[in-house]
Amino acid sequence: MRDHLAMVEDTNAAILERVGNAVVDVIASDGLVFTAGTGHSAVPVLESFYRAGGLACVYPIYHPALNPLEGAAASTHLERSSGLAQLLVEAAGASNDDIAFVFSNSGVNAVPVELALQFKQRGVRVAGVSSRAHMEAAPRRHEHRLDEFADHLLDTLVPFGDSTHPPDHPVTGAMSSLVCLYVWNLLLARVIDLAGARGIDVPLWESANTARGEERNQTLRDRYRTRIPGL
Repeated sequence: MRDHLAMVEDTNAAILERVGNAVVDVIASDGLVFTAGTGHSAVPVLESFYRAGGLACVYPIYHPALNPLEGAAASTHLERSSGLAQLLVEAAGASNDDIAFVFSNSGVNAVPVELALQFKQRGVRVAGVSSRAHMEAAPRRHEHRLDEFADHLLDTLVPFGDSTHPPDHPVTGAMSSLVCLYVWNLLLARVIDLAGARGIDVPLWESANTARGEERNQTLRDRYRTRIPGL
């Protein structure tokens, strides 16, 4: 896993730079960063929202029924169903000042694919975070794939099937969640460095368990709560 993370960082270095600059542009224009994912690809969405060191301008796209904890088989069925993505994006009210990240290990299910399409149709830049190897080998669940609508694709390099251990016959050691979290935090690091070089302040949450954390976070909640209902 350590070797895989290093390979992901090297492979995505150039695109992380481009996407990082795009996020800084959004911050500079007071736009929002939308994050979305279904099933276990909702793990990086949770990582992106309201956590210490994270961007305060993140709007998570989420529906409880897409969470396996709310019903495993039902969540799988729903993420393959057409139509929900349009409702979610319409409710979010995204504009061309924003950017959207769609996390999907397979890149073939209807909800993530249509999320990317719906954002794209509204002039929103789309960054997909997916495994190209898995996307190319997975059974088609939709007539399109995530990479067809993504302006940028951050490749997790996760092998088809996700499992990685034992190497000769992998049955466990799924890496998609781990790699997505790593990619997201690599991106945050690039955003901070790029924004600093451009003299742009980045709105970041602080731990509420620090001396000034709650005061700082209240200021950010007041700033964004009318635009991000989850706050």
